[in-house]
Amino acid sequence: MVRKIVETQLFIHVSERLIPIFTWAIILMPIYLSPFRPAIVSYFILAYFLYFLYKTLKSVYFAAIAYQLLEQAGKIDWHKRLIKTAGWGDLRHYVLITNYKESIEKITITIQKLAEQEYDLSKVNIVLAMEMREGEQSRNRSDAIKKEFGHIFGEIITTYHEMVEGEVVGKASNEAHAGKLIYEHALEKGIPSEKVLVTIADADSLFPPQYLSYLALEFLKDVDRKYHFYWAPILLYNNFWKLSLPIRMQAILHSVVRISLLPQRDDLIQVSTYATNLWLLHSVGFWDTDIIPEDWHIWLQAFFKHGTKVKTIPIYLPVIGDAVFTGQLRSTFRNRYEQERRWAWGATDIPYAIKRFFETPHIPAWPKLKKILFLAEAHLMWPTSFFVLTLSAWVPGIINPSFGRTVMGYLLPQVSSVILTLGTLTLIIMLYFDHKLRESVNVKTQFRNVPLLFIQWYLLPIVSFIFSSLPALEAHTRLLLGKKLEYKVTEKL
Repeated sequence: MVRKIVETQLFIHVSERLIPIFTWAIILMPIYLSPFRPAIVSYFILAYFLYFLYKTLKSVYFAAIAYQLLEQAGKIDWHKRLIKTAGWGDLRHYVLITNYKESIEKITITIQKLAEQEYDLSKVNIVLAMEMREGEQSRNRSDAIKKEFGHIFGEIITTYHEMVEGEVVGKASNEAHAGKLIYEHALEKGIPSEKVLVTIADADSLFPPQYLSYLALEFLKDVDRKYHFYWAPILLYNNFWKLSLPIRMQAILHSVVRISLLPQRDDLIQVSTYATNLWLLHSVGFWDTDIIPEDWHIWLQAFFKHGTKVKTIPIYLPVIGDAVFTGQLRSTFRNRYEQERRWAWGATDIPYAIKRFFETPHIPAWPKLKKILFLAEAHLMWPTSFFVLTLSAWVPGIINPSFGRTVMGYLLPQVSSVILTLGTLTLIIMLYFDHKLRESVNVKTQFRNVPLLFIQWYLLPIVSFIFSSLPALEAHTRLLLGKKLEYKVTEKL
Protein backbone atom coordinates (compact mmCIF):
# COMPACT_ATOMS: atom_id res chain seq x y z
CA MET A 1 0.00 0.00 0.00
CA VAL A 2 2.77 2.43 1.00
CA ARG A 3 4.71 1.64 -2.21
CA LYS A 4 1.62 2.41 -4.30
CA ILE A 5 1.19 5.79 -2.60
CA VAL A 6 4.87 6.65 -3.10
CA GLU A 7 4.65 5.87 -6.79
CA THR A 8 1.58 8.05 -7.42
CA GLN A 9 1.97 11.23 -9.44
CA LEU A 10 0.49 13.28 -6.58
CA PHE A 11 3.15 12.07 -4.12
CA ILE A 12 5.95 12.76 -6.61
CA HIS A 13 4.52 16.20 -7.45
CA VAL A 14 4.22 17.23 -3.79
CA SER A 15 7.59 15.86 -2.64
CA GLU A 16 9.46 17.59 -5.49
CA ARG A 17 7.93 20.95 -4.63
CA LEU A 18 8.03 20.74 -0.84
CA ILE A 19 11.41 22.45 -0.29
CA PRO A 20 10.85 25.16 -2.95
CA ILE A 21 7.51 26.01 -1.31
CA PHE A 22 9.19 26.31 2.10
CA THR A 23 11.93 28.43 0.54
CA TRP A 24 9.51 30.99 -0.83
CA ALA A 25 7.39 30.83 2.33
CA ILE A 26 10.42 31.79 4.46
CA ILE A 27 11.52 34.59 2.13
CA LEU A 28 8.04 36.11 1.89
CA MET A 29 6.97 35.52 5.51
CA PRO A 30 7.83 39.06 6.72
CA ILE A 31 5.62 40.48 3.95
CA TYR A 32 2.51 38.30 4.19
CA LEU A 33 2.49 37.70 7.96
CA SER A 34 3.64 41.05 9.40
CA PRO A 35 0.24 42.77 8.96
CA PHE A 36 -1.42 40.11 11.13
CA ARG A 37 1.21 38.37 13.30
CA PRO A 38 4.30 40.59 13.45
CA ALA A 39 5.44 39.04 16.74
CA ILE A 40 5.58 35.56 15.19
CA VAL A 41 7.63 36.97 12.32
CA SER A 42 10.00 38.66 14.77
CA TYR A 43 10.58 35.52 16.80
CA PHE A 44 11.21 33.54 13.62
CA ILE A 45 13.73 36.12 12.36
CA LEU A 46 15.57 36.16 15.70
CA ALA A 47 15.65 32.36 15.77
CA TYR A 48 17.06 32.33 12.24
CA PHE A 49 19.76 34.86 13.19
CA LEU A 50 20.73 32.88 16.28
CA TYR A 51 20.87 29.66 14.28
CA PHE A 52 23.03 31.39 11.66
CA LEU A 53 25.39 32.54 14.44
CA TYR A 54 25.51 29.01 15.86
CA LYS A 55 26.32 27.55 12.42
CA THR A 56 29.02 30.15 11.84
CA LEU A 57 30.71 29.57 15.21
CA LYS A 58 30.44 25.82 14.67
CA SER A 59 32.18 26.13 11.30
CA VAL A 60 35.01 28.19 12.80
CA TYR A 61 35.43 25.76 15.69
CA PHE A 62 35.64 22.71 13.44
CA ALA A 63 37.85 24.55 10.94
CA ALA A 64 40.35 25.05 13.79
CA ILE A 65 40.26 21.34 14.61
CA ALA A 66 40.53 20.38 10.95
CA TYR A 67 43.48 22.71 10.37
CA GLN A 68 45.44 21.07 13.18
CA LEU A 69 44.65 17.60 11.79
CA LEU A 70 45.65 18.72 8.29
CA GLU A 71 48.98 19.97 9.65
CA GLN A 72 49.60 16.68 11.44
CA ALA A 73 48.64 14.59 8.41
CA GLY A 74 50.95 16.60 6.18
CA LYS A 75 53.95 15.59 8.31
CA ILE A 76 53.30 11.84 8.17
CA ASP A 77 54.99 9.51 5.70
CA TRP A 78 51.86 7.60 4.73
CA HIS A 79 53.60 5.40 2.19
CA LYS A 80 56.11 4.21 4.78
CA ARG A 81 53.22 3.28 7.07
CA LEU A 82 51.31 1.65 4.23
CA ILE A 83 54.02 -0.78 3.12
CA LYS A 84 54.16 -2.13 6.68
CA THR A 85 50.45 -2.95 6.50
CA ALA A 86 49.29 -6.40 5.41
CA GLY A 87 47.26 -6.59 2.23
CA TRP A 88 48.24 -3.30 0.62
CA GLY A 89 49.84 -5.07 -2.34
CA ASP A 90 46.49 -6.66 -3.22
CA LEU A 91 44.75 -3.32 -3.66
CA ARG A 92 44.20 -1.75 -7.07
CA HIS A 93 43.36 1.89 -7.74
CA TYR A 94 41.31 3.29 -10.59
CA VAL A 95 41.34 7.09 -10.83
CA LEU A 96 38.25 8.07 -12.83
CA ILE A 97 38.67 11.50 -14.45
CA THR A 98 35.46 12.75 -16.04
CA ASN A 99 36.19 15.33 -18.71
CA TYR A 100 34.42 17.04 -21.56
CA LYS A 101 36.09 19.56 -23.88
CA GLU A 102 38.98 19.97 -21.46
CA SER A 103 42.35 21.13 -22.74
CA ILE A 104 45.17 18.61 -23.05
CA GLU A 105 47.28 20.97 -20.92
CA LYS A 106 44.88 20.82 -17.98
CA ILE A 107 44.51 17.03 -18.07
CA THR A 108 48.28 16.67 -18.40
CA ILE A 109 48.88 18.67 -15.22
CA THR A 110 46.34 16.54 -13.34
CA ILE A 111 47.85 13.24 -14.48
CA GLN A 112 51.38 14.51 -13.87
CA LYS A 113 50.40 15.00 -10.22
CA LEU A 114 49.14 11.41 -10.14
CA ALA A 115 52.45 10.28 -11.67
CA GLU A 116 54.21 11.88 -8.67
CA GLN A 117 52.32 9.69 -6.18
CA GLU A 118 54.50 7.87 -3.67
CA TYR A 119 52.95 4.55 -4.58
CA ASP A 120 53.53 1.56 -6.81
CA LEU A 121 52.00 3.06 -9.96
CA SER A 122 51.77 -0.33 -11.66
CA LYS A 123 48.80 -0.89 -9.34
CA VAL A 124 47.15 2.36 -10.47
CA ASN A 125 44.94 2.66 -13.56
CA ILE A 126 43.82 5.99 -15.00
CA VAL A 127 40.33 6.07 -16.52
CA LEU A 128 39.59 8.95 -18.89
CA ALA A 129 35.80 9.16 -18.96
CA MET A 130 34.98 10.95 -22.21
CA GLU A 131 31.72 11.83 -23.93
CA MET A 132 31.10 10.35 -27.37
CA ARG A 133 29.42 13.56 -28.51
CA GLU A 134 32.70 15.45 -28.19
CA GLY A 135 34.01 13.66 -31.26
CA GLU A 136 37.56 13.59 -32.56
CA GLN A 137 38.84 16.09 -29.99
CA SER A 138 38.37 13.57 -27.17
CA ARG A 139 40.24 10.87 -29.09
CA ASN A 140 43.14 13.21 -29.75
CA ARG A 141 43.27 14.07 -26.05
CA SER A 142 43.24 10.39 -25.10
CA ASP A 143 46.01 9.54 -27.58
CA ALA A 144 48.20 12.37 -26.31
CA ILE A 145 47.77 11.32 -22.66
CA LYS A 146 48.49 7.65 -23.41
CA LYS A 147 51.58 8.57 -25.39
CA GLU A 148 53.00 10.67 -22.55
CA PHE A 149 51.96 8.62 -19.52
CA GLY A 150 51.16 5.13 -20.78
CA HIS A 151 54.43 3.66 -19.53
CA ILE A 152 54.03 5.07 -16.01
CA PHE A 153 50.73 3.56 -14.82
CA GLY A 154 49.30 0.06 -14.90
CA GLU A 155 46.94 1.09 -17.70
CA ILE A 156 45.33 4.20 -19.09
CA ILE A 157 41.77 3.31 -20.08
CA THR A 158 39.53 5.58 -22.14
CA THR A 159 35.75 5.23 -22.03
CA TYR A 160 33.33 6.99 -24.38
CA HIS A 161 29.88 7.56 -22.98
CA GLU A 162 27.02 7.73 -25.46
CA MET A 163 23.74 9.16 -24.22
CA VAL A 164 20.74 6.82 -24.15
CA GLU A 165 17.07 7.52 -23.57
CA GLY A 166 16.25 8.49 -19.99
CA GLU A 167 19.74 9.75 -19.15
CA VAL A 168 20.57 13.33 -18.20
CA VAL A 169 23.65 15.02 -19.60
CA GLY A 170 26.25 15.39 -16.86
CA LYS A 171 28.87 13.83 -14.67
CA ALA A 172 26.62 11.10 -13.21
CA SER A 173 25.70 9.41 -16.50
CA ASN A 174 29.33 9.55 -17.66
CA GLU A 175 30.59 8.07 -14.38
CA ALA A 176 27.96 5.31 -14.44
CA HIS A 177 29.12 4.23 -17.90
CA ALA A 178 32.80 4.34 -16.89
CA GLY A 179 32.13 2.61 -13.56
CA LYS A 180 30.52 -0.38 -15.28
CA LEU A 181 33.51 -0.72 -17.60
CA ILE A 182 35.88 -0.54 -14.61
CA TYR A 183 33.93 -3.41 -13.03
CA GLU A 184 34.24 -5.47 -16.21
CA HIS A 185 37.96 -4.67 -16.45
CA ALA A 186 38.60 -5.73 -12.84
CA LEU A 187 36.58 -8.90 -13.40
CA GLU A 188 38.67 -9.79 -16.46
CA LYS A 189 41.86 -9.25 -14.45
CA GLY A 190 40.55 -11.46 -11.63
CA ILE A 191 40.63 -8.61 -9.09
CA PRO A 192 37.90 -8.83 -6.38
CA SER A 193 35.76 -5.69 -6.37
CA GLU A 194 36.28 -5.39 -2.59
CA LYS A 195 39.97 -4.74 -3.27
CA VAL A 196 39.46 -2.06 -5.91
CA LEU A 197 39.46 1.59 -4.88
CA VAL A 198 37.87 4.04 -7.29
CA THR A 199 38.73 7.74 -6.92
CA ILE A 200 36.38 10.16 -8.68
CA ALA A 201 38.28 13.21 -9.93
CA ASP A 202 37.66 16.30 -12.01
CA ALA A 203 40.00 17.38 -14.77
CA ASP A 204 41.53 20.00 -12.45
CA SER A 205 41.93 17.82 -9.31
CA LEU A 206 45.58 18.00 -8.22
CA PHE A 207 46.29 15.25 -5.68
CA PRO A 208 49.06 15.53 -3.07
CA PRO A 209 51.90 12.97 -3.47
CA GLN A 210 50.80 10.85 -0.49
CA TYR A 211 47.08 10.75 -1.35
CA LEU A 212 46.88 7.17 -2.65
CA SER A 213 48.98 5.83 0.24
CA TYR A 214 46.85 7.64 2.82
CA LEU A 215 43.65 6.44 1.13
CA ALA A 216 44.86 2.83 0.95
CA LEU A 217 45.98 2.82 4.59
CA GLU A 218 42.69 4.36 5.78
CA PHE A 219 40.80 1.76 3.75
CA LEU A 220 42.78 -1.22 5.05
CA LYS A 221 42.39 -0.32 8.73
CA ASP A 222 38.67 0.44 8.32
CA VAL A 223 36.52 -2.43 9.65
CA ASP A 224 33.46 -1.38 7.63
CA ARG A 225 35.48 -0.37 4.55
CA LYS A 226 32.98 -1.95 2.15
CA TYR A 227 30.32 0.60 3.11
CA HIS A 228 32.41 3.76 3.26
CA PHE A 229 33.30 6.71 1.06
CA TYR A 230 36.53 8.65 1.57
CA TRP A 231 36.82 12.38 1.01
CA ALA A 232 39.69 14.85 0.91
CA PRO A 233 38.59 18.51 0.82
CA ILE A 234 39.04 20.53 -2.36
CA LEU A 235 40.83 23.84 -1.88
CA LEU A 236 40.12 26.21 -4.78
CA TYR A 237 43.58 27.73 -4.84
CA ASN A 238 45.14 26.54 -8.08
CA ASN A 239 44.31 29.76 -9.97
CA PHE A 240 43.69 31.94 -6.90
CA TRP A 241 45.42 35.17 -7.93
CA LYS A 242 43.95 35.07 -11.45
CA LEU A 243 40.44 35.36 -10.02
CA SER A 244 38.32 38.48 -9.91
CA LEU A 245 37.47 39.73 -6.45
CA PRO A 246 33.95 38.21 -6.09
CA ILE A 247 35.06 34.77 -7.32
CA ARG A 248 38.13 34.86 -5.07
CA MET A 249 35.95 35.65 -2.05
CA GLN A 250 33.81 32.61 -2.75
CA ALA A 251 36.89 30.44 -3.31
CA ILE A 252 38.08 31.42 0.18
CA LEU A 253 34.73 30.70 1.83
CA HIS A 254 34.22 27.39 0.02
CA SER A 255 37.73 26.21 0.90
CA VAL A 256 37.52 27.05 4.61
CA VAL A 257 33.98 25.73 4.99
CA ARG A 258 34.99 22.46 3.33
CA ILE A 259 37.80 21.79 5.78
CA SER A 260 35.43 22.58 8.65
CA LEU A 261 33.24 19.67 7.52
CA LEU A 262 35.97 17.06 7.93
CA PRO A 263 35.73 16.47 11.72
CA GLN A 264 31.92 16.43 11.63
CA ARG A 265 31.76 12.73 10.81
CA ASP A 266 28.09 12.20 11.63
CA ASP A 267 27.05 14.72 8.96
CA LEU A 268 29.96 14.31 6.55
CA ILE A 269 29.00 13.61 2.93
CA GLN A 270 31.60 13.88 0.20
CA VAL A 271 31.71 16.63 -2.41
CA SER A 272 33.15 16.62 -5.94
CA THR A 273 36.32 14.49 -5.59
CA TYR A 274 36.06 11.33 -3.49
CA ALA A 275 36.83 7.62 -3.35
CA THR A 276 35.08 4.37 -2.51
CA ASN A 277 35.40 0.70 -3.35
CA LEU A 278 34.11 -0.94 -6.49
CA TRP A 279 31.95 -3.41 -4.55
CA LEU A 280 29.87 -0.60 -3.06
CA LEU A 281 29.41 1.12 -6.42
CA HIS A 282 28.35 -2.14 -8.04
CA SER A 283 25.98 -2.98 -5.19
CA VAL A 284 23.92 0.17 -5.87
CA GLY A 285 24.03 -0.16 -9.65
CA PHE A 286 26.56 2.67 -9.96
CA TRP A 287 25.39 6.27 -10.30
CA ASP A 288 21.79 7.05 -11.20
CA THR A 289 21.87 8.47 -14.72
CA ASP A 290 18.83 10.74 -14.53
CA ILE A 291 20.26 13.26 -12.04
CA ILE A 292 22.72 16.18 -12.23
CA PRO A 293 24.53 16.62 -8.87
CA GLU A 294 25.94 13.14 -8.18
CA ASP A 295 28.20 13.30 -5.11
CA TRP A 296 25.55 13.49 -2.36
CA HIS A 297 23.21 11.37 -4.48
CA ILE A 298 25.53 8.36 -4.73
CA TRP A 299 25.92 8.54 -0.94
CA LEU A 300 22.13 8.45 -0.58
CA GLN A 301 21.91 5.52 -3.00
CA ALA A 302 24.31 3.58 -0.76
CA PHE A 303 22.62 4.70 2.47
CA PHE A 304 19.17 3.58 1.36
CA LYS A 305 20.64 0.26 0.22
CA HIS A 306 22.90 -0.61 3.17
CA GLY A 307 21.68 1.60 6.02
CA THR A 308 23.65 3.27 8.78
CA LYS A 309 26.91 1.46 7.98
CA VAL A 310 27.34 3.92 5.10
CA LYS A 311 29.57 6.82 6.12
CA THR A 312 32.11 9.22 4.67
CA ILE A 313 35.59 9.03 6.18
CA PRO A 314 37.74 12.19 6.07
CA ILE A 315 41.14 12.26 4.37
CA TYR A 316 43.27 15.04 5.87
CA LEU A 317 45.34 15.73 2.76
CA PRO A 318 43.69 18.44 0.66
CA VAL A 319 43.27 18.26 -3.10
CA ILE A 320 43.89 21.50 -4.99
CA GLY A 321 41.42 22.58 -7.65
CA ASP A 322 40.50 25.53 -9.84
CA ALA A 323 37.83 28.10 -9.14
CA VAL A 324 35.76 29.30 -12.10
CA PHE A 325 37.85 31.37 -14.50
CA THR A 326 37.36 31.84 -18.25
CA GLY A 327 39.75 34.73 -18.86
CA GLN A 328 36.86 37.18 -19.34
CA LEU A 329 34.96 38.82 -16.50
CA ARG A 330 31.46 38.51 -17.96
CA SER A 331 31.73 34.83 -18.94
CA THR A 332 33.45 34.03 -15.63
CA PHE A 333 30.54 35.54 -13.70
CA ARG A 334 28.02 33.68 -15.88
CA ASN A 335 29.84 30.37 -15.42
CA ARG A 336 30.08 30.88 -11.66
CA TYR A 337 26.36 31.64 -11.43
CA GLU A 338 25.51 28.52 -13.46
CA GLN A 339 27.84 26.38 -11.33
CA GLU A 340 26.12 27.47 -8.12
CA ARG A 341 22.71 26.92 -9.68
CA ARG A 342 23.75 23.40 -10.69
CA TRP A 343 24.95 22.66 -7.15
CA ALA A 344 21.68 23.98 -5.72
CA TRP A 345 19.80 21.64 -8.04
CA GLY A 346 20.90 19.05 -5.49
CA ALA A 347 17.62 19.93 -3.77
CA THR A 348 16.26 17.18 -6.02
CA ASP A 349 17.95 14.73 -3.63
CA ILE A 350 15.28 15.55 -1.04
CA PRO A 351 12.26 14.15 -2.94
CA TYR A 352 14.45 11.15 -3.80
CA ALA A 353 15.25 10.66 -0.09
CA ILE A 354 11.58 11.05 0.90
CA LYS A 355 10.57 8.43 -1.65
CA ARG A 356 13.29 6.04 -0.49
CA PHE A 357 12.29 6.61 3.14
CA PHE A 358 9.04 4.72 2.50
CA GLU A 359 10.65 2.07 0.30
CA THR A 360 13.28 0.89 2.80
CA PRO A 361 11.58 -0.67 5.87
CA HIS A 362 14.80 -2.58 6.64
CA ILE A 363 16.44 0.70 7.75
CA PRO A 364 15.28 2.33 11.05
CA ALA A 365 13.12 5.42 10.52
CA TRP A 366 15.06 7.85 12.71
CA PRO A 367 18.43 7.72 10.83
CA LYS A 368 16.55 8.18 7.56
CA LEU A 369 14.59 11.12 8.92
CA LYS A 370 17.80 12.73 10.23
CA LYS A 371 19.33 12.60 6.76
CA ILE A 372 16.24 14.15 5.19
CA LEU A 373 16.28 16.96 7.77
CA PHE A 374 20.01 17.48 7.18
CA LEU A 375 19.41 17.81 3.43
CA ALA A 376 16.43 20.10 3.99
CA GLU A 377 18.37 22.41 6.32
CA ALA A 378 21.27 22.78 3.87
CA HIS A 379 19.02 23.51 0.91
CA LEU A 380 16.68 25.84 2.80
CA MET A 381 19.40 28.08 4.26
CA TRP A 382 21.16 28.36 0.90
CA PRO A 383 18.60 30.53 -0.95
CA THR A 384 16.96 32.14 2.09
CA SER A 385 19.96 33.38 4.08
CA PHE A 386 20.55 36.61 2.15
CA PHE A 387 16.92 37.70 2.35
CA VAL A 388 16.45 36.88 6.04
CA LEU A 389 19.82 38.19 7.25
CA THR A 390 19.94 41.45 5.30
CA LEU A 391 16.32 42.55 4.76
CA SER A 392 13.78 40.78 6.94
CA ALA A 393 14.45 42.47 10.29
CA TRP A 394 13.26 45.84 8.92
CA VAL A 395 10.17 44.58 7.12
CA PRO A 396 7.71 44.06 10.04
CA GLY A 397 8.10 47.65 11.24
CA ILE A 398 7.72 49.07 7.73
CA ILE A 399 4.67 47.01 6.79
CA ASN A 400 3.07 47.30 10.23
CA PRO A 401 4.01 50.78 11.62
CA SER A 402 2.12 50.17 14.88
CA PHE A 403 4.35 47.15 15.56
CA GLY A 404 7.40 49.30 14.77
CA ARG A 405 6.49 51.50 17.74
CA THR A 406 6.50 48.55 20.17
CA VAL A 407 9.56 47.48 22.15
CA MET A 408 9.93 44.33 20.06
CA GLY A 409 9.51 46.27 16.82
CA TYR A 410 12.22 48.72 17.88
CA LEU A 411 14.66 46.10 19.18
CA LEU A 412 14.36 43.58 16.32
CA PRO A 413 16.62 45.43 13.83
CA GLN A 414 19.08 46.33 16.62
CA VAL A 415 19.40 42.81 18.02
CA SER A 416 19.56 41.32 14.53
CA SER A 417 22.34 43.74 13.62
CA VAL A 418 24.38 42.77 16.70
CA ILE A 419 24.01 39.03 15.98
CA LEU A 420 24.97 39.53 12.33
CA THR A 421 28.01 41.58 13.35
CA LEU A 422 29.17 38.83 15.70
CA GLY A 423 28.82 36.30 12.91
CA THR A 424 30.66 38.56 10.47
CA LEU A 425 33.60 38.99 12.87
CA THR A 426 34.34 35.30 12.46
CA LEU A 427 35.50 36.17 8.94
CA ILE A 428 38.76 37.34 10.50
CA ILE A 429 39.38 33.82 11.80
CA MET A 430 38.39 32.33 8.44
CA LEU A 431 40.85 34.67 6.71
CA TYR A 432 43.58 33.40 9.02
CA PHE A 433 42.84 29.77 8.12
CA ASP A 434 42.67 30.71 4.45
CA HIS A 435 46.11 32.36 4.70
CA LYS A 436 47.64 29.35 6.45
CA LEU A 437 46.06 26.86 4.03
CA ARG A 438 47.35 28.78 1.01
CA GLU A 439 50.78 28.96 2.58
CA SER A 440 50.79 25.19 2.97
CA VAL A 441 50.25 24.75 -0.79
CA ASN A 442 52.61 27.58 -1.81
CA VAL A 443 49.91 30.05 -2.83
CA LYS A 444 51.26 33.05 -0.97
CA THR A 445 49.98 36.56 -0.48
CA GLN A 446 52.15 39.47 -1.55
CA PHE A 447 52.21 42.30 0.95
CA ARG A 448 50.46 44.72 -1.42
CA ASN A 449 47.44 42.39 -1.62
CA VAL A 450 46.90 42.14 2.16
CA PRO A 451 44.62 45.24 2.44
CA LEU A 452 42.49 43.96 -0.44
CA LEU A 453 41.89 40.65 1.33
CA PHE A 454 40.20 42.57 4.15
CA ILE A 455 38.48 45.37 2.23
CA GLN A 456 36.79 42.96 -0.20
CA TRP A 457 34.55 41.56 2.53
CA TYR A 458 32.49 44.76 2.56
CA LEU A 459 31.04 43.41 -0.69
CA LEU A 460 30.05 40.10 0.90
CA PRO A 461 26.25 40.75 0.97
CA ILE A 462 26.23 41.62 -2.76
CA VAL A 463 28.48 38.70 -3.72
CA SER A 464 26.45 36.27 -1.59
CA PHE A 465 23.24 37.43 -3.25
CA ILE A 466 24.45 37.24 -6.85
CA PHE A 467 26.54 34.08 -6.67
CA SER A 468 24.82 32.08 -3.93
CA SER A 469 21.27 32.94 -2.89
CA LEU A 470 19.99 34.04 -6.30
CA PRO A 471 21.17 30.99 -8.32
CA ALA A 472 19.95 28.71 -5.53
CA LEU A 473 16.58 30.48 -5.57
CA GLU A 474 16.38 30.07 -9.34
CA ALA A 475 17.09 26.34 -8.99
CA HIS A 476 14.31 26.01 -6.38
CA THR A 477 11.90 28.04 -8.50
CA ARG A 478 12.61 25.88 -11.53
CA LEU A 479 11.91 22.81 -9.42
CA LEU A 480 8.68 24.39 -8.16
CA LEU A 481 7.52 25.15 -11.71
CA GLY A 482 8.65 21.80 -13.10
CA LYS A 483 11.29 23.32 -15.38
CA LYS A 484 14.31 21.05 -15.78
CA LEU A 485 17.87 22.31 -15.49
CA GLU A 486 20.35 21.69 -18.30
CA TYR A 487 23.86 20.58 -17.29
CA LYS A 488 26.59 22.99 -18.40
CA VAL A 489 30.28 22.27 -17.97
CA THR A 490 32.03 24.94 -15.88
CA GLU A 491 34.89 26.53 -17.77
CA LYS A 492 38.18 26.75 -15.89
CA LEU A 493 41.32 28.01 -17.61
